[in-house]
Amino acid sequence: MLIRAKAPLRISLAGGGTDVPPFPELEGGCVLSTTINRYAWGTLEPREDAEIHITSLDFGISRSYGSHEELTFDGQLDLAKAAIKQLSGDDGVGFDLFLHSDAPPGSGLGSSSAMIVALVGLLKEFRHLPLTDYEVAELAYRIEREDLGIQGGLQDQYAAAFGGFNFIEFLADRVIVNGLKVNPDILNELEYNLLLCNTGGVRLSSHIIEDQVARYERQEAESLDALRQLKALTIEMKNAILNRRLDLLGEMLDLEWHHKKRMSAKISTPHLDELYQLARDKGALGGKITGAGGGGYMLLYCPFKQKQQIREAMVAAGCEIHEVALEPQGLQTWRVP
Repeated sequence: MLIRAKAPLRISLAGGGTDVPPFPELEGGCVLSTTINRYAWGTLEPREDAEIHITSLDFGISRSYGSHEELTFDGQLDLAKAAIKQLSGDDGVGFDLFLHSDAPPGSGLGSSSAMIVALVGLLKEFRHLPLTDYEVAELAYRIEREDLGIQGGLQDQYAAAFGGFNFIEFLADRVIVNGLKVNPDILNELEYNLLLCNTGGVRLSSHIIEDQVARYERQEAESLDALRQLKALTIEMKNAILNRRLDLLGEMLDLEWHHKKRMSAKISTPHLDELYQLARDKGALGGKITGAGGGGYMLLYCPFKQKQQIREAMVAAGCEIHEVALEPQGLQTWRVP
């Protein structure tokens, strides 16, 4: 018997940064995001002995452990080890894990969090644990942010667990995932006009987030105002999409990117600014770097008549281009006899 899982990656349209503590606890944050048809994948195969074997196809790493062996975090397969420590159980049953993702860590698409969600899904299914989507997301958050000490926000785990187009609210005592009933015509038009550009680099988001948090805790006026403007813009963008006002989306994405850069000098780089200006010069109505910033993927909203020339210009500048297809489902697990 094989157990498989997939958890979708996401693109955040607005509000990223307002989900990073301590802002949610003190002022409340919100994010508008949608999952896409790129995934973190996992397979679990039970063994007849007490060994645990983990293979990451992305990193080309395989490691073996005893089921009762103390798993230490040493930079090698720590996501898997942290999930196993939380959910493997005490029955001494071994298993093989095979893991891979459609985007590398540092891409800005929430791939690390999606992998944690996929791991929780595999082990939940293996142990027959009755966890809700909220519980899966909360556990994934604790594993990544608390057990492993990886700084970041709350949005990625909830996006991967729930899937679909969501307006997610982050309050002092809870997270609320509001699934949006977006008209299919709007979803199709978004797919038609969006481009996802791999800028050719990855970034260590924890350094960017550390700087953002430090600026907020010092009550720096520029960072404070940027976060509050982002929160207000997220609500405006949600309403524009629900009201079929996609003519405003490019301008709003552009505003979002400019507000986001005000939170920390580490969020953008001269290279990213040049790429974004190139896209704008070729006709893009707006766009932003996905995730914390510093590198990874750039999301662009393009008038369709200019989409091809924008694509050609970005490819000539060294970017890898992907069409965007939206994924309505969150974490999925299944068994293969």
